[in-house]
Amino acid sequence: MPLTHTRDLFAKALKGKYALGAFNVNNMELIQAIVEACEEEKAPLILQISKGARQYANPVYLKKLIEAAISLTNIPIAVHLDHGDTFELCKQCIDEGFTSVMIDASHEPFDKNVEITRRVVEYAHKHNCVVEAELGHLVGAQFDEGEAGGGFSTGGHYTHPAEAVRFVKESGCDSLAVAIGNSHGAYKFKGEQHLDLDRLKAIKNALLEAGLGDYPLVLHGASSVPAHLVAEVNKYGGKMPDARGVPESDIEVARRTGCTKVNIDTDLRIAMTAGIRKVFAEKPSEFDPRKYLGPARAMVKELVRHKVKNVLCCAGHAFD
Repeated sequence: MPLTHTRDLFAKALKGKYALGAFNVNNMELIQAIVEACEEEKAPLILQISKGARQYANPVYLKKLIEAAISLTNIPIAVHLDHGDTFELCKQCIDEGFTSVMIDASHEPFDKNVEITRRVVEYAHKHNCVVEAELGHLVGAQFDEGEAGGGFSTGGHYTHPAEAVRFVKESGCDSLAVAIGNSHGAYKFKGEQHLDLDRLKAIKNALLEAGLGDYPLVLHGASSVPAHLVAEVNKYGGKMPDARGVPESDIEVARRTGCTKVNIDTDLRIAMTAGIRKVFAEKPSEFDPRKYLGPARAMVKELVRHKVKNVLCCAGHAFD
């Protein structure tokens, strides 16, 4: 099956009330684990490649690995640039055949973010590619508690509903990554903190009321940092004290609210690290990469299977 566009996947996900897993890939074992799990569960899939992954693995290697995966499965797969930071990088990926790119100019002032995003959109749409953008800053749950009376801060780090409407209209982006307390990495929260799901609902409703329809929202920094995997890492010599991610119950609410794409990277790293550490601890004389990367790949595969079945609920929807 040829590469699929996220535009098609989003439309089906919104209709079916499930979310798409967007899994970051850096090497062969990750691609194999993710694709095999999604194929067995009949789940549509977005494979994400970051700027860092391109620098680490070489874009040609990643492209050929993904082409191999596509040749071995018939589930729909889209390839997406995660956190493209310049027009030039987005253009390069579009020219290479990516079906989706993200331009992240969220660190810029609002008008500059719009300007950069619109430029990418104009080029991407001419080349049958869709664009994700970001508004707000992924800084965790310690910011933007809201204002008295239940309002939303306009000067903080979280995405403001009215600004989201204006940004989508002015930039023309096809989906929007929002900041609602999510953050990158394995140390997202302290204590029992959660995403600002009321803000997510307000953003979704504002876009709907503005005539933008059931607009697809994206959740970055959404790894749940599973406690059992962190425990495995620590058991076998790792040091991940107080690692904590987004509760899976929050992801489920976000999915039902219309968060159509959920990015997962950190959880994959933790699963792979746990698998490798276990082999090294139990068999310190082992030096065959196949003997420790194989078990690590199996752990990633089971993690992905759990995500698509029990959290994102996209299992069984590959051929909708």
